[in-house]
Amino acid sequence: MSSKAPGNGSPGPSRRERAAEAGASHQAGPRQSGKSPLDQAREQIAKTNNMSLWFSRFASRTAQLVGHPYMFLFAVVVLVAWAISGPFFHFSDTWQLIINTGTTIVTFLVVFLIQNTQNRDAKALHLKLDELIRSHVPARNDMIDIEKLSDEELDELEKRYAAICEENRTRKARTQPVIQQPPKNKPAA
Repeated sequence: MSSKAPGNGSPGPSRRERAAEAGASHQAGPRQSGKSPLDQAREQIAKTNNMSLWFSRFASRTAQLVGHPYMFLFAVVVLVAWAISGPFFHFSDTWQLIINTGTTIVTFLVVFLIQNTQNRDAKALHLKLDELIRSHVPARNDMIDIEKLSDEELDELEKRYAAICEENRTRKARTQPVIQQPPKNKPAA
């Protein structure tokens, strides 16, 4: 490192140098092979759990398909066709059972597929945020993985940050000069 320590009259390490120091220990482990953590994770999944990988892809594609506007139009067409067919089946119990059973089965299966997709998306988002926190030198690394805290711990953390926010607002209000508006001229009558 070429920068001198602070306090010697010279500037401290640059932001880039501090980031390099902070990331050095993190990069020593997973990146020894020269591959990114994402590539390593993909290789590990490809070697081990094919069923999980298949279900993950199936759930993602199905959730995208089910969420498409044309799928809503398809559902409306099915309901209209079912309603129109009522007189032909004399509005029988079987006619009603068909729509009830069909919608129950589809809803039951789609809930699990969408939940799987939501869980995966949330995990990916948390990992991205964790990486941003880890890579930003002034950030506090103890905020990584806070999604695993209990509700009570999260509530306490929220209260602490609300107090910090309020303290910052109060400090800002004290330091800002009060700007008075000049009196408005009344138009001459």
